[in-house]
Amino acid sequence: MLRQRIGTDAAAGAEFWRAEDTVLRRPVGVTLLRRLPADDRSDDPEGTARAGEMIVRALRSGCFEHPGSARLLDVLAPGTHGLPADVLGASVAEWVPGRSLAETVAEGPVRAQRAAKAVEALASAATEAHQQGLVLGCDHPQRVRITPDGRAMLAFLLPRPSVSAADDVRGLGGLLYCLLTRRWPLSVADSARAGLVAADRTPAGRLRSPAQLRPGVPLELDTLCMGALGQAGDGLGRVHTAAAMHRMLTDVVAEDADQAFFPPVHDGAPADPDDVWQDSDRLPDTRNDPQRRRNLRIGLTVLAVGVLIVLGYLSVQVGALFGGSGAPPVVIPPAATAPAAPQGTAPQGAAPAAAVVPVGDVSVQVFDPTGDGDNAGTVDRVLDGDPATTWTTSRYFQPFPALKPGIGVMASFDAPQPVSRLTIDSASPGTVVEVRSAPSAEASLDETTPITTVTLRDGETVVPLDAARPTGHVLLWITTLSSGNQSAIGEIAFARAAG
Repeated sequence: MLRQRIGTDAAAGAEFWRAEDTVLRRPVGVTLLRRLPADDRSDDPEGTARAGEMIVRALRSGCFEHPGSARLLDVLAPGTHGLPADVLGASVAEWVPGRSLAETVAEGPVRAQRAAKAVEALASAATEAHQQGLVLGCDHPQRVRITPDGRAMLAFLLPRPSVSAADDVRGLGGLLYCLLTRRWPLSVADSARAGLVAADRTPAGRLRSPAQLRPGVPLELDTLCMGALGQAGDGLGRVHTAAAMHRMLTDVVAEDADQAFFPPVHDGAPADPDDVWQDSDRLPDTRNDPQRRRNLRIGLTVLAVGVLIVLGYLSVQVGALFGGSGAPPVVIPPAATAPAAPQGTAPQGAAPAAAVVPVGDVSVQVFDPTGDGDNAGTVDRVLDGDPATTWTTSRYFQPFPALKPGIGVMASFDAPQPVSRLTIDSASPGTVVEVRSAPSAEASLDETTPITTVTLRDGETVVPLDAARPTGHVLLWITTLSSGNQSAIGEIAFARAAG
């Protein structure tokens, strides 16, 4: 079952999807080959021959396994039961967890040594594939994903028929260039589809080297990157094979391990939390961190209560020591509190609060009419009961609506509910959310009806709703992001009036 489209390779007529294996209940990565619009001027009007050659290539590589590439699970040829008429074939591979290349560099360039280590894994896979007469097709930015432990892996298979081993070498150079500079140096169209910035070029059409864009990039990585991309000045530094690139990356990574006790050269990227060397001018500024402020308030409150308890105890001991009446001492509590009202009653003069009950059987999905869905795989975290686990939007280069009008979470109930209250727990103050009712989970934004607009504060934000209008779907439409052009939601909860 297809869940989320990750990207497209227009030159191959391919679409990349995150899907679910409904039999084994596991995520998989699917590459679909779409039928091309009919073109009478082409020898292959609908791309049938192209797709057939790509399927044959995939069948030949069925036994290839390497930690740098997703494992092929199945190949679906044209006419396979269940394939739509406009699909000429598909490959099913293990899902590669982690982030896309665009998400990886969204917050800034990657540390030079980490970039080398990431590409080393994929270069090793390309080397072994080329030795077996195969190619990976890693020259497209959306075919590669970065795993949580920092390795680059080929996630989506079925390379174009024209792809050669030399294209894989260029793809490895392009990946290293992008991690170092946040720019994609190969196809401009591919960079736009992947949400990346195209690489800068000189008036003569040559690429600007990583060291020119980012002072501090080691000379060996700068030379290796330009050599793999065929941009070596005199041609003598050209890198022709994946094996050569893998060998040089391995040397760079090993040299970095040998020099772990020496301060690294400042290369423009901030130090990571687990780095041995943390320069004071590169330490993160946590003064305005909402979680830090919350922890500080809790700590000060606990400290104040402890001090009052100690003072109260000391006053009792001093009274017992110097008091002559023998009467038991009277201990004054730290703070006077009103006697608690019996359960089920309200304090005198206060209006009883309306009783509410939580709405159960809620499901959520990312609502993104103009994109592929920000972090759709983690949106269920807003219902897991733990505000510390969050769903976050992508980090955008510009605030809304420069790139898109907004992003949202669509909540659906098993039946229409007279929802009277919405609670949003978030550590992204300043986020503006339009609460809208929707006729269905697949409705367009124009088909939804605005209910109210709220600006989130740090922690819980309670939003009263009109319970007189039962609805089966509620859209939380984010129109303004928090600082840094990114927002996070830890938990949402709905309630309706009891009875």
